Amino acid sequence: MMGAGRVIAIDRVPERLAMAREHGRAETIDFGEEDVMERLNEMTQGRGPDRCVDAVGAEAHATGSLDALMDKAKEAVNLTKDRAHVLREAMMACRKGGTISVPGVYIAMLDKLPFGAVVNKGLTIRSGQTHVQRYLQPLLKKIEDGEIDPSFVITHKVPLSEAPAAYEKFKDKKDGCIKVVLTP
Repeated sequence: MMGAGRVIAIDRVPERLAMAREHGRAETIDFGEEDVMERLNEMTQGRGPDRCVDAVGAEAHATGSLDALMDKAKEAVNLTKDRAHVLREAMMACRKGGTISVPGVYIAMLDKLPFGAVVNKGLTIRSGQTHVQRYLQPLLKKIEDGEIDPSFVITHKVPLSEAPAAYEKFKDKKDGCIKVVLTP
């Protein structure tokens, strides 16, 4: 979430929060330790962030709030595949006239969205998956030329034969796993 030139990263995984602070120069909120909406209101003097980004989508695993618990229960009995808690919070937190960007992947029907807040605040919603084919070559060139160094995001390097186990580690957020590089 962003406001007044600030970037605020919200997560509960210490390694990702540290990465956001160090490499993204972001202020951070650990949603396992503090109330996100309360903290955002404090940080923005009650105005709310100018822009909110839900970069995770269906894989979000918020805990504690009633709607997050409902999402988890519905997922357990196959009533939904997506957890929309983060999107709901973005809709409620974003300032009037603000923008919500959703590059995160949602795969099913979402419910309990506070769409009245979207309309009443005049929010703009932008979405779409990353255009990998469009950006892959230019980004690889910048890496090869030393203009950018994404190595800080790599936490694990394993042979291709260990890919299934590495994916489980990534999915379950174990061993500080953020990004895995597989080698043939």
